Amino acid sequence: MSNTLTNSASAKSKPASKQPLSLGELDLPTAVRRHLTVTLGHFDDGQTPGNESDQRYLYRALAISVRDRLVPEWQQTLRRMRESDDRKVYYLSLEFLIGRSLTNAVQNLDLDDETRAAMHAYGMEMEDVADRELDAGLGNGGLGRLAACFLDSCANLQLPVVGYGIRYEYGMFHQRIEDGRQVEDPDHWLRDGNPWEIVRAESSRRIRFYGRTEQYPNDQGKMCQRLVDTHDVLAVPFDMPIPGYRNETVNTLRLWKASTTDVFDLAEFNAGSYTEAVATKNNAEQISMVLYPNDASENGKELRLKQQYFLVSASLQDVIDRWVKKYGEDFSQFGQKNCFQLNDTHPACAVPELMRLLLDEHGLEWDEAWDVTTRCMAYTNHTLLPEALERWSVGLFSRLLPRLLEIIYEINARFLKLVDQQWPGDVGMRREMSLIEESDNPHIRMAYLAIVGSFSVNGVAGLHTQLLESGLFKNFAQLWPRKFNNKTNGVTQRRWLAHCNPGLRDLLNETIGDGWQTDLTKIKELAPLATDATFRQRWQSIKLDNKKRLSELVAETTGVDFDTSFMFDVQVKRIHEYKRQLLNVLHVIHLYDRIQRGETTGMAPRCVLIGGKAAPGYHVAKLIVKLINDVAGVVNADPKCRDLLRMVFFPNYRVSSMEVICPATELSEQISTAGKEASGTGNMKFMMNGALTIGTLDGANIEIRENAGDENFFLFGLDAPEVVETKKDYRPNDIIAADPDIARLMSILESGTFNRNNPGLYDLLTGGLRSPHDPWVTIADLRSYIDAQVEVSNTYQDTAKWNEMSILNTAGSGWFSSDRTIAQYAQDIWDVRALPPLK
Repeated sequence: MSNTLTNSASAKSKPASKQPLSLGELDLPTAVRRHLTVTLGHFDDGQTPGNESDQRYLYRALAISVRDRLVPEWQQTLRRMRESDDRKVYYLSLEFLIGRSLTNAVQNLDLDDETRAAMHAYGMEMEDVADRELDAGLGNGGLGRLAACFLDSCANLQLPVVGYGIRYEYGMFHQRIEDGRQVEDPDHWLRDGNPWEIVRAESSRRIRFYGRTEQYPNDQGKMCQRLVDTHDVLAVPFDMPIPGYRNETVNTLRLWKASTTDVFDLAEFNAGSYTEAVATKNNAEQISMVLYPNDASENGKELRLKQQYFLVSASLQDVIDRWVKKYGEDFSQFGQKNCFQLNDTHPACAVPELMRLLLDEHGLEWDEAWDVTTRCMAYTNHTLLPEALERWSVGLFSRLLPRLLEIIYEINARFLKLVDQQWPGDVGMRREMSLIEESDNPHIRMAYLAIVGSFSVNGVAGLHTQLLESGLFKNFAQLWPRKFNNKTNGVTQRRWLAHCNPGLRDLLNETIGDGWQTDLTKIKELAPLATDATFRQRWQSIKLDNKKRLSELVAETTGVDFDTSFMFDVQVKRIHEYKRQLLNVLHVIHLYDRIQRGETTGMAPRCVLIGGKAAPGYHVAKLIVKLINDVAGVVNADPKCRDLLRMVFFPNYRVSSMEVICPATELSEQISTAGKEASGTGNMKFMMNGALTIGTLDGANIEIRENAGDENFFLFGLDAPEVVETKKDYRPNDIIAADPDIARLMSILESGTFNRNNPGLYDLLTGGLRSPHDPWVTIADLRSYIDAQVEVSNTYQDTAKWNEMSILNTAGSGWFSSDRTIAQYAQDIWDVRALPPLK
């Protein structure tokens, strides 16, 4: 007692200034030095870090120091969510392409000056230290990056939203180019650890695979279902902070890591069977080992389905556990108080899994459980390609998830009764809408399951939603017209303008104020300045600085010299036939042909950059990568092209490279076949940074054109209805024969100009272009594309006009903020409001 009193008195007698600070209250230089020497145990002699290892330690020390600043606000946000009785949202996505966290946190916490000063003490620039952070490659492309933008906007709007995903040990593969071909290397983004995550092992969840269902009587004598003889895996949560923009709100992204329930079999190990002893551990951890395994094989399919179920089961258990702790076993308000947003079809297992948990674990009757489920599930569709909609074989499902299969069959049986009521006696309609695609090898239609189990189904651009309702999901839209709605995608202006384009950010802040960073509609105030010659000159100067930065990156990465006086013509996105990188290459070959023939009058010099990853099992896409590299090799080696044309394939395209590419781009290539791209988000990032778009009337291009003005968009090609009509009698060979320019470029491609040492290499591609069954109708759009590119070239040479159009594109980009998109989700789908302050 006396010691306690003495210590207490001593504490009271200390001056306030001597009280120990929490880690989050230390000034940043002190915090960095403390974490560098104490937390990380790294020698700090006060000298400039001399090697990459030292710089990695410095990055980690800085990251932990910045995270310390986030933690108090993070804890406060969690408390606000716990205390609030309002509805909460859980965003389920197999992808979160969050990129780098340090610079985002520094910006959102307004720590830029303090961070730079802390790094200057070590003789380092903040950008150099930030470059030591590996991109969190937890996504494949636009879907994952959209999810990351959405979480940013939810935090900015202070909405009670938690993201749920998988903590993949290896993210999207690292792409390198050998002899022009894509080679995939593992992307071990966690090799140095992740200073932004906090493990919450106490909240681990048990996930059950395989086994069988048996009936048993409960305490009241009611017959119930349960799984037995299962192979269990633990889902261990790792939480990452998602800070709002200077608003004291930090939301959570919870990523699940798969772990075994037992580390290994000690008896097997002691008996000398070392491999067998750890087999269970290895099999369990495979689930979260690699982002999207190649599902060309049956093993790949099984692992992918395991990932999907692993995500939804862990996440639903997590939410239900918190519910039960607060409300007990009363689920009457669960549907009204919770919403699960399914980001595409991948998490569709959430529908039957929530039913299983409510029925088998919490004793609800079917009708009650179904009412709860259909009140809280919402589904976003991201594709118009039928082959991209997930279908799982009944055989695989019955082996891996037997109880879920029983529930799906029951859902389908009850749903088909509704179909029979709507279309009595229509066997064809019943077959078309069944959740089970009947055949010799029946499959479950996961998109249909998501629609039936959700209260909302949304597309991600006006045209996309229209095509869903009139095509892919026509029957469902007829049955439930009020379920369907549109939410055009957006991107966060804080990363995709303020952070990645600091020169433009500062000009905007000086000119129209900084309110656009939280309300992008204010950027329209820029429009009157488009005709101001002095402002246009400043605008052009910023673009030139950005081009220099990209030119340096291109040279460093590929060895190709990009002349900053040339137009920077960019297409970066996933490599896929419908995105038509091939159309872009055909135009480059056309320019090459013009240069060879001396027909260069009016040709604006241009640097063409194409980047993106092809799925490892997608042979045609990988062949397109090879062609891009081969064409670039010939063009860049030709002295005739030196002053007019350069081309490069940018390898390992990722978020951090886009942050350099986007601000420097002058022409944005959005050239997908009309009716195939759901939305696109790269098109929005480029527009926001003043690039002009050449594109078809596809996805969000339509809305970009409306907001920028028709006269500030280079339109070409068939629209979606025209594509459908063209396919009825498509004759690409007739088009080629009738157009001398196209005939010549096809002759150059087919003659082996770009594959001298590998005859016939591109026959698959040229055969596809000439096929009347080409689903992408590339040749049909080629003439229009070439003509639109002539218009681009002519306009670019009128510098004042080009800069005016560029400014008007940025001024018109207000609609494409993810803040607007999320505000619409919050109001129209989720029915949620901003978190209240703590009581």
